[in-house]
Amino acid sequence: GPLYRLTDRQVEVLKLVAEGSRTRDIAKQLKLSVKTVESHRGEIMKRLGIHDVVSLVRYAIRVGLIPSAV
Repeated sequence: GPLYRLTDRQVEVLKLVAEGSRTRDIAKQLKLSVKTVESHRGEIMKRLGIHDVVSLVRYAIRVGLIPSAV
């Protein structure tokens, strides 16, 4: 799927966003600035053609990046 369009770092950020982590927490965990995390998230959404975080979570579940809660 389109996951190949993302860098390893972007996949990492996508996984953490989809798991419900806040931008500030992602930045701290990955030793990045908040601005960099926001930039990664924006680029992920652009590359995948996804326009909201809920759809990002659905996508991450669909491709097996995070387990479904159901």
